[in-house]
Amino acid sequence: MRRTTIAVTAVSALLSLSLAGCAKDPSEAQPGGGGETATQQQNAALHDKLPDKIKQAGKLVSVNSGSFPPYEIVGSNRDLSGAAADLSDALGQVLGVKVEHVTVEGLSGVLTGIKAGRYDFALGPIGDFPEREADNDFVDWVQEFVVFAVPKGNPKQIKDLDSACGLRVAVMAAGSAEKVIKNQAQKCTAEGKPAIEVQSYKDQPSSILSVKSGRADAFFSSQAPLTYFVDQSKGELELAAVGQKNGFDDLFQGAVVPKDSALRDVLLAGLQELFDNGTYAKIMAKWGLDGNKLDKPGVNLAGSKG
Repeated sequence: MRRTTIAVTAVSALLSLSLAGCAKDPSEAQPGGGGETATQQQNAALHDKLPDKIKQAGKLVSVNSGSFPPYEIVGSNRDLSGAAADLSDALGQVLGVKVEHVTVEGLSGVLTGIKAGRYDFALGPIGDFPEREADNDFVDWVQEFVVFAVPKGNPKQIKDLDSACGLRVAVMAAGSAEKVIKNQAQKCTAEGKPAIEVQSYKDQPSSILSVKSGRADAFFSSQAPLTYFVDQSKGELELAAVGQKNGFDDLFQGAVVPKDSALRDVLLAGLQELFDNGTYAKIMAKWGLDGNKLDKPGVNLAGSKG
């Protein structure tokens, strides 16, 4: 099937700019913003284990690809709110450093920038898959599910992946959902069913706008952010195909660091402290993410489950 990448319209561009004003390099990074959590006690032993470059700078630079609510919501002043912002504030306090946030365009920009050493890590959460673990390590702190956001009443009657044949489906470019829906598009045509028109957008706001404006029949993405957008739509949207595998097995998401980075185990221990003292659970509950909690953080859980 011909790959279709949709250019962002002027309206989408304005929305994206308002939600995801971008800092293009660490010098433009903004301090972590969301934190309405209790002040954490610094763990001196973990601070000492940080890479020297980070200790000398007194900060960790975290990269994101724009608004991914309710985890990451990038404001017009490049400030970050959401569950990941609250968690990063608490994590920085545990490690004794500031966490600053940089927004780049697209997931590929995030992963490339981390690999090149331009950024220390991405708190994410970003989907952990065995193929991504070849070049990155994941410190997973979320379990996610993938569903559809559709107009109210689900007019196309989407119940699962197979019922998406013949429809216009929006996805985030370079994400795991894009790969799954493209595989499904091939399956549709192989079975003699109408093809899926895959519309690939650079971020969540542009993707959801495509459904609200009627350019797409559905947006296929992670359930937590789609739930947020449905709640914000004032009755315009609803979820579909909830409770189905939808092309995924157990789906873990988390922070990303360069492969075999010394930072990996420090982040794991810092997150474990926030799990143990109840901060993680409070943050997840605050942002409506109780159903996405893990019992404990883990490294490269996708590979360990595979």
